[in-house]
Amino acid sequence: MKQLVLDLGAEPTHSLASFEVGQNAEAAALMKQFADRSSREHFAYLWGAVGVGKSHLLKALASCGAEAEQARARYISPFSIESEFVYSPEVDLYLLDDCEKLSPVAQIDAFALFNEIRANNAFMVCSGNVAPAVLPVREDLRTRMGWGLIYQIHGLTDDEKSAALAAAATARGLTLSAGVIPYLLSHFQRDMRSLSTILDSLDQYSLETQRPITLPLLREWLQAEAKE
Repeated sequence: MKQLVLDLGAEPTHSLASFEVGQNAEAAALMKQFADRSSREHFAYLWGAVGVGKSHLLKALASCGAEAEQARARYISPFSIESEFVYSPEVDLYLLDDCEKLSPVAQIDAFALFNEIRANNAFMVCSGNVAPAVLPVREDLRTRMGWGLIYQIHGLTDDEKSAALAAAATARGLTLSAGVIPYLLSHFQRDMRSLSTILDSLDQYSLETQRPITLPLLREWLQAEAKE
């Protein structure tokens, strides 16, 4: 399998609508409730492998909060500055990503933030690569990450990826010849962001060469990329 080195460019726009749901319908529905601040549960934890969409969901919720005038949200990474871990009355949804990467100092800050969120009836969604019970963080923080609902986020099946890529191509007004999508799935990085980025590059190359997207065009594009 070719591990193409991609220039992912600018950070893509994240939205709940653009999340490919697959087997994650219940978790996706809960995230919409968090976006509306209508969930009975005020805490949730999402876990799963790299590339399944955990960060997408958290950043989508942050975007929802940024667009609202009264209900603001804050996205926090393990490498955010200390002040980002401090509770603010004007923020009612906190989104803590990649919890397995929290430093010992950040774990202390996260622990304090959990307590403040609960005391003020705010909301929080966390993510990690494993379930809270085996997360490599201090025990009191691990307990808090299990306070609410816990969902494993599953990656898309090959059929679901094929359908998602076909839908993305249709949305761009592209016609892909038979064999292009199966070739992408069998020869490249398989997370949807990488696959979508390849599709964007193929679209651009197709426009530049004034040729349809076929397997010969795909192979030609690969040779051009390898020379750069």
